[in-house]
Amino acid sequence: MSQPIEWLKLLKLSPPIYRGECQNTYLQAFLPSFTMRRTWQFIQTVLGIIFRHPIIGTSIIPILPDGQIVLVRRRDNGKWALPGGIVDWGQDIPTTVQRELVEETGLELSKICRLVGVYSAPDRDPRIHSICILVEAEVEGTMQVQDVLEITAVQAFDRSAIPMGNMSHDHERQLQDYFDGKTTLA
Repeated sequence: MSQPIEWLKLLKLSPPIYRGECQNTYLQAFLPSFTMRRTWQFIQTVLGIIFRHPIIGTSIIPILPDGQIVLVRRRDNGKWALPGGIVDWGQDIPTTVQRELVEETGLELSKICRLVGVYSAPDRDPRIHSICILVEAEVEGTMQVQDVLEITAVQAFDRSAIPMGNMSHDHERQLQDYFDGKTTLA
């Protein structure tokens, strides 16, 4: 038996179809459609991994040396938020925290103090299903909006002055868990 027929047997296709003269014609017609179908299945799998699985990101509770908490005002909805963002391919959480702080606030990471929580509810971010890893971090430097396409303002708040009720995503809950001293898995 020729090698293509052995290959087709592995696909559990009926051998009588491939006898005689039509064998090569069928193979010529079958292989391109099979290749296209397998390519499409591969593309669907990759798209499913990208778009049907949660995205991992970070939120940061940046604490200045004077104890104030830094928030950013988001351009897309005008609400206050904790700085943070998506983990880039090849980055770990500490590197993402450091990068996002600089990109959104201009501040430098001194130290990640503690893991406050992991937030994974599918509706926590109105844009996509994202899993957020929330950390408390000591920061230093001068606050300045760096990413003007994403952020309109950077401001430090005393704990009692944080604009609860005007927070983006689930950041109000994240801050409340932090104030309550919780470590949350939600």
